[in-house]
Amino acid sequence: MATSVARAEQLSLNGIVNESQSKKLTDLPTELLEHILCFPVLKHVDVCNVSCCCKRLHDVCHGRGKVWEHQYKIRWPRLQRFYRQNESCDWLREYITRHRVGIQIRRTVESISKRFFTEVPCVGQVLGDSFAEIESLGMPEHFCEDELLFILNSDKRKSLTLKYYAKKILYFLRQQNILRNLKTFLAQPAEQQSALEGAVLVDQYCNPLADVTLESISQQIDDVAEKAKKMLRIKNPSHPSLRVTNSDCMTEDFELQRQVLWALNAVLYEQLQYKGNECDYYNPLNSYIHQVLLRRTGIPISLSILYMTLARKLGVQLEPVNFPNHFLLRWCQRPRGSEDIYDFVYIDAFGKGKQLTAKECEYLIGHQVTADYYSAISTTEVLLRMVGNLLNIGKRGEGNEKSYQLLRDSLDLYLTINPDNVQYLLLQARLYFHLGIWPEKVLDILQHIQALDPSQHGAVGYLVQHTLEHIQHKKHPVTPEVKRRSAPEHLEVQYSVGLIMKHKRSGYNCVIYGWDPKCTMSQEWINTMRVHQLSSGANQPFYNVLVQDGTCRYAAQENLEPHSAPLEIGHPEVGRYFSEFAETHYVANEELQTRYPEDMRETLGTVQELYHRMTPGSVSRNGASASEQMSHQFKSM
Repeated sequence: MATSVARAEQLSLNGIVNESQSKKLTDLPTELLEHILCFPVLKHVDVCNVSCCCKRLHDVCHGRGKVWEHQYKIRWPRLQRFYRQNESCDWLREYITRHRVGIQIRRTVESISKRFFTEVPCVGQVLGDSFAEIESLGMPEHFCEDELLFILNSDKRKSLTLKYYAKKILYFLRQQNILRNLKTFLAQPAEQQSALEGAVLVDQYCNPLADVTLESISQQIDDVAEKAKKMLRIKNPSHPSLRVTNSDCMTEDFELQRQVLWALNAVLYEQLQYKGNECDYYNPLNSYIHQVLLRRTGIPISLSILYMTLARKLGVQLEPVNFPNHFLLRWCQRPRGSEDIYDFVYIDAFGKGKQLTAKECEYLIGHQVTADYYSAISTTEVLLRMVGNLLNIGKRGEGNEKSYQLLRDSLDLYLTINPDNVQYLLLQARLYFHLGIWPEKVLDILQHIQALDPSQHGAVGYLVQHTLEHIQHKKHPVTPEVKRRSAPEHLEVQYSVGLIMKHKRSGYNCVIYGWDPKCTMSQEWINTMRVHQLSSGANQPFYNVLVQDGTCRYAAQENLEPHSAPLEIGHPEVGRYFSEFAETHYVANEELQTRYPEDMRETLGTVQELYHRMTPGSVSRNGASASEQMSHQFKSM
């Protein structure tokens, strides 16, 4: 405490008043004391100590004063946006709450790896029930998110496991918030629902870690609308859309509407070069509105939402049409209220805004359709079509983490919009069952399916039986195998976890996170991968590796060699197994070291021999010598 007071007094003596004219610190005016106590050198501990000195300083450091406001905002700058300027607030209470939230969040994240560690990184397993723990703590959501972001933004190469699980929790928490916003949106009257806002919510849910907001998307679209107005001014300087700022004021004159669409096509497709993504049609990025604006390409539905929004801003009412295989917009050529399909021009936003007759629409897809397919649809139906596209992309995926996540996200969205769709409820139950996650939720879904459609009792009964078995297995978890290099059956294993390797044949870079003394894959896999063509065949050590391209592979020992210039492996699952990148190798986290208790010592010996043989005193990027780094890692093992 004395140190804190002395520090504050020194500040007042050196920076505020002349030494010969100095008074006691407590004699200074309140404003001056607050100024001194807000100096950057003083931390929250110092402020606490100073406030305990006497009543005078205690009063200056009161909870609603400038001193604690300064401490709060300097420590957690991202939280400033949650407070109005000059807002009266108990900053001390906010500081204490945020501090406690940080401790609790960190403890929770640190505990997750011990409970959910797995050797299989690409089967889409999710932490499941652990997320509920964060919600059950009842802490302010913005405090939780701020602490998770603090963890993620810390030293890039350290605390990798902590960051890995912090990212998953942040993903979940943001999705829950977006889902609540979507439900609020769907509860609005149909005429108040905006297709753009719905598309943004879909985008946000599938990309919860991206900075996507309705405000930023609207601003970008407003910028395009302004360009279209400039083009429109060339065509017709007195056009009413140039004077109107309210997008609800629609232009009734068909010639004026035609001029708007001409200007819109000129800007969107000629000036800004927007186009349909024919080369990479099934890329999910084509469905995310922020990516459509960024990459200036998309699929029919996403480009139609953009086109329809722009047209409305310029005074032209277009309607979405759920045309099979190719989403369209329709533009009425008669007084409002007509439902004759020949009273409309159909606009293909994917085809550079081309205007089509009803007959030409059929040429577009190669077959005839009934008049129902030319009808306008609601915003909810637009979102179902958009999410349905993402669902199909997820189902077409390669069975990796990314495709499973897309399938989960799109199912969540679809069933939020249409909660009684038996087909997708069954798909969701099967997906969760396959991934081995949320078995209790699987049972709830199956019960709901049975109530909606009793004819599904066969599929439901099968899944119920196996889900109950899974719940029983969870109560009696199998102890993971511990692999010691010193065991006689492991003597042929040359490499160890954490080593950065290069594949001799394929050329990819990777890091080892596991190994087997012999190939443990099925005979079918061995035949498919032509393992028998290797000089040692399947009778040699095989390694589980995380590859730079985001895949996980099982590689034979004879095909791997230590990388001549070790580099970071940009794989999303690195943090599940490793706690740090140490310039020449990865440091296994506690859980991986438990599985391979002798590997880290072997890894350190290998990198010492490989990379420091010629320069034993070489200095790493962080300034420590290689021998110092290794000494530190041996102590931490």
